[in-house]
Amino acid sequence: MSRAGDEDRAAVERENAELPEGRETLWLLAASPAIWALHFVASYVTGAIWCAKVAGPGGSLGGARVAVAAYTVVALAAIAATAWRGFRKHAHGTATVPHDFDTPGDRHRFLGFSTLLLSGLSAIATLYVALTVAFLGTCR
Repeated sequence: MSRAGDEDRAAVERENAELPEGRETLWLLAASPAIWALHFVASYVTGAIWCAKVAGPGGSLGGARVAVAAYTVVALAAIAATAWRGFRKHAHGTATVPHDFDTPGDRHRFLGFSTLLLSGLSAIATLYVALTVAFLGTCR
């Protein structure tokens, strides 16, 4: 094998040894959509219980709005933390985009980039769920 090939292989092995995780998992990739789903269910269950038990059919959504606002702040904070971890994985090392080589380092960066994009999509979806109580004034 050529000397240049040995140097390339040594550089890849050094980069792979510097990866923060020994084994990649997909849990971080699914975290933001799961947070959005929990926010969605919590918001709509809160609204349904509020309208059925507290305010009545024509009542105001005042208390439910406060609860959904709190859910939204917590969900967006958790999604932002997940996005930050994804960005850190994406920015690891010195490789350039696209991360399409079959190396542990590129898989690590690709999963980070995918996590970052899913976090952005989940943040937008969370805001759309929160907008429903902002635009609806009553339980009707």
